[in-house]
Amino acid sequence: MFRDTQKIIVEDELAPSASYVINMRMEDLLEKLKLLNYDAEFVQELRMKPINRHYFVIPTNPGEQFYTFTCLAAWLIRKAGKNFEMPQESDDPNSTIALILDFLREIDVPVEFPPNKLKQGIGEHAVYVLDNLADNALKVEKFKWKKVNIPPDEPTPEPDIEDDDAELILEKVEEEMMAEYDDDDEQDILHIDDITKLYSQHTNETQKPDNILESNTNRDEWQLELEKVLPRLKVTIKTDSRDWRAHLEQMKQLRTNIAADLSGTKTNLNKIYTDIGNTLDKIKTRETYLNKQLEPPLIEYRSLQEELSKIKEQYRDVSGGVTERTRVLNKLVEELEHLKREMDERGSSMTDGTPLINIKKTITKMKNEISEMNIRIGVLEYSLMCARVRDRTQLREDMNSTNTSVII
Repeated sequence: MFRDTQKIIVEDELAPSASYVINMRMEDLLEKLKLLNYDAEFVQELRMKPINRHYFVIPTNPGEQFYTFTCLAAWLIRKAGKNFEMPQESDDPNSTIALILDFLREIDVPVEFPPNKLKQGIGEHAVYVLDNLADNALKVEKFKWKKVNIPPDEPTPEPDIEDDDAELILEKVEEEMMAEYDDDDEQDILHIDDITKLYSQHTNETQKPDNILESNTNRDEWQLELEKVLPRLKVTIKTDSRDWRAHLEQMKQLRTNIAADLSGTKTNLNKIYTDIGNTLDKIKTRETYLNKQLEPPLIEYRSLQEELSKIKEQYRDVSGGVTERTRVLNKLVEELEHLKREMDERGSSMTDGTPLINIKKTITKMKNEISEMNIRIGVLEYSLMCARVRDRTQLREDMNSTNTSVII
C-alpha cells in the first residue's frame, strides 16, 4: 500500500485543523492516482476532465462532480481486477452508489455512513471512498517503492559571496598575474597539496634523527634568497564544499540577513497581532451584547418548545384513541353493509315471482317422480304376483308327487 496510516489524524473534531484534514487526504489521493497512471489511462483514454487537489473538496458543479466521482471509482475498481461497467450520466445514482459500497464491503473497508452522503460526489465521504479504492488498487498491483540511488558527492567549489565589482577586479588581477609568468615559471609554482604530499613522502623515506638538528644556514643569505624567490611563489587553495569553514561563513551571512529582515517582519507581525487582539475583543463584546439581547427570546423559545412537546405527546395519545375508534367504526360499517345486502336479497326475493315458479317446477318434478315410482311399484307387484303363482304351482306339484309316493 501507499501508506499504512493516514497522513494526518485529528482526534478532536472541533479543533481548528479538523476542517483541513480532507485537503490532506485529497492530496494523498492525487499522489496515488499518479502512481496508478491516472493521466494516461483515465484522463486520455476515457477522455475525462482532469481533477485538481480541491476538486472533491469545494462544491462547484454537483452533477459533473458526482459523474466524475462515479467514473473514477469505477476505474479504480477495474484497476483492482473486477469487472465493473463505467457509469453513464443517465444511470440511477442510488444503484451506482450501492454497487460501489458493496465492493468496499467485499474488501473489508468499513462503511459507517448512509449512501445518500455520496449523492453530491464531494466531501469527506467521497474522498474516503476513493482513497480506499486507490489503496486497494495499489495493493492489487503490488506497488513497492524502489531504493533510491544517491550519486556520490563531488566536491564543487563554492563561489565566494562578494559583490560583482569585486569579482571582476579579482579576475582582472589574476589574468595580469598569470600573464607575467612564462611556461618555465609556471613549473615552479607550488600548491599546498603538492607540498603536503612531498612532506609526507619525505617523512616516510627518511628516519627521524636521534639528535637535535642545528641549522648551518646564514640568516642574511636565507633572507636574500627568500626575497628573490618570493615574487615567483604562488599558493593555490582549493575550496571544498564540505568544509565547515565555508558553511560557517554562509551561516553567518544568512544570520545577518535574517536579523536584517526580521526587524521589518517583526513590526508587521506585532501589528497583525494587535489587530487580531482588537478584533477578538470586539467579537467578544458583540457576542456578549447579542447574548444579552437574545436571552429573553431564547427563554421564550425554550418554553414554547416545552409546550410543543407536551402538545405533541397529547396528540399522540389522542391519535391512538382515534385510531382504535376508527378501527371499531370500520368493523361496524362492514357489518352494516353485510346486513344491508341480506335485507336487499330478501326484499328482492319477496317481490319477485321466482320462488313461486321454483315451487311449481318442484311440484311438477315431484309428480313426475311419483308417477315413475307408481310404475315401478306396479312392476314390482306383478313380479311378486308371478313369483307367488310360480311358488304355488311348484307347491302343488310337490304335494302331488308326495301323495303318489305314499300310495305306492
